[in-house]
Amino acid sequence: MKKRLTLTVLLVVVAVVNALACTNLIVGKNASADGSTIVSYSADSYGLFGELYHYPAGLHKKGTLLDVREWDSGKYLGQIEQARQTYNVIGNMNEFQLTIAETTFGGRPELVDTTGIIDYGSLIYIGLQRSRTAREAIKVMTELVQEYGYYSSGESFTIADPNEIWIMEMIGKGPGVRGAVWVAVRVPDDCISAHANQSRIHQFNMNDKDYCMYSSDVISFAREKGYFDGVNKDFSFANAYAPLDFGARRYCEARVWSYFNMFTDRGNEFLPYITGDTDAPMPLFVKPSRKISVQDVKNAMRDHYEGTPLDISKDFGAGPYHTPYRLSPLSFKVGDQEYFNERPISTQQSAFVFVAQMRSTLPDAVGGVLWFATDDANMTVFTPVYCCTDEVPVCYSRVDGADYITFSWNSSFWIYNWIANMVYPRYDLMIDDVRATQTELEATFRDAQEGIESTAVKMLEKDPVKGKAFLTNYTNMTAQSTFETWKRLGEFLIVKYNDGVVTRMKDGKFERNSIGQPAGVTRPGYPKEFLEEYVKQTGDRYKIIK
Repeated sequence: MKKRLTLTVLLVVVAVVNALACTNLIVGKNASADGSTIVSYSADSYGLFGELYHYPAGLHKKGTLLDVREWDSGKYLGQIEQARQTYNVIGNMNEFQLTIAETTFGGRPELVDTTGIIDYGSLIYIGLQRSRTAREAIKVMTELVQEYGYYSSGESFTIADPNEIWIMEMIGKGPGVRGAVWVAVRVPDDCISAHANQSRIHQFNMNDKDYCMYSSDVISFAREKGYFDGVNKDFSFANAYAPLDFGARRYCEARVWSYFNMFTDRGNEFLPYITGDTDAPMPLFVKPSRKISVQDVKNAMRDHYEGTPLDISKDFGAGPYHTPYRLSPLSFKVGDQEYFNERPISTQQSAFVFVAQMRSTLPDAVGGVLWFATDDANMTVFTPVYCCTDEVPVCYSRVDGADYITFSWNSSFWIYNWIANMVYPRYDLMIDDVRATQTELEATFRDAQEGIESTAVKMLEKDPVKGKAFLTNYTNMTAQSTFETWKRLGEFLIVKYNDGVVTRMKDGKFERNSIGQPAGVTRPGYPKEFLEEYVKQTGDRYKIIK
């Protein structure tokens, strides 16, 4: 029987929605336009500073200990034994093109083990330092939590290399119980997938070792806890460990729906699940209707449900300039009635985003590109970061002591936020200027890619050290030049749109009159439909009486 969810269940999720705030989009190598595996990630969290992490490769003496600190808070969790050898990691990709991303689904709160040492962020970055392939990373990550305990709540991980992409979902066993229950499913090469803060693995083939791995007690533990009492073939990891509620469906699964809607003809088929008319979940993966490029994924990360029934740019909440953003929190009350805001893929609280491109046809140093950006994907520029890079561009670092509460004019995070916060209130008026510069820069890097990589391959053959240095220098040059261009864009925008008017331009320059003075401004005012609603709301209060 079909059921329509009511908004009264919102209170159940209000306490956790701030933590449920990331998106991963996935493209298998036979579904991509160039044969690469593609993974995207947005680190969406208020309070998180957007920067490019770096962990250098190293050899370590036996018995060396590694401090583990929670990624979200910096809290010290304990020490573990360091690996004898670790690999170079730049951002969320290592020197072998291995990429790991995540979204938090939370799940059953009683399964969090605060005595564990390994949190989800440590799993990512330690896993990257110790693994060469996706399968090896799954082994390393699951062994770490088994030995040291899992500190975080339920998590979905995307684990990808140039040949395979896996989704692994994991949740702890409760206070003081070491280890975790988990299942990992490989995404078929000709498919796309996504996850966005809700567990998405339901039934899985326990006999297909090429496409499925799992903890030995993933079902028996659920039986023990009373989460499942059926036959094994009907077991759903998501239903057992992360039961669906309104927030998981509308805030989280809706983002997956939007991605599937972009690249398949099945959007209408899946929409009733998002609106609560059916409980039949979407598939974990689907075949796209066309090949998908890296640029397609970048653009998908900029989505606000435009052109769909969930579009947030057309209603009264978008304001006079149709901004496709809503202030947090996601839910609110008017009187005794609860309401909610849609939560799209693109969101203002992103600290950083990336689109990882991994290619088996090229040497690792060239094949792995982390297209990286700070702030919201919609309001930023992805620049190429090659996986051999061992020097973080200054603008992507904590330059001048920059952090979430320390501004710096030399920080990419702060320059992108500066411009975005100018644009949000007057979105329709200003976004075309942002989009023009964004499109030009990303097209420039895309057009240059083949030539840069051809040169790099030749250099690597002659001298690997110089080849990697070339790619590191290119990474730094593109990041810094983009940062400087964006700063100039901000200067341009503040002049063009100062005080709510638009400064006149001619031939790409601000116009001056015949005696060299500024030529004046135009006054766009408010859009017609907003003025009509304004008069409707205020009646005759502002009517001019002659």
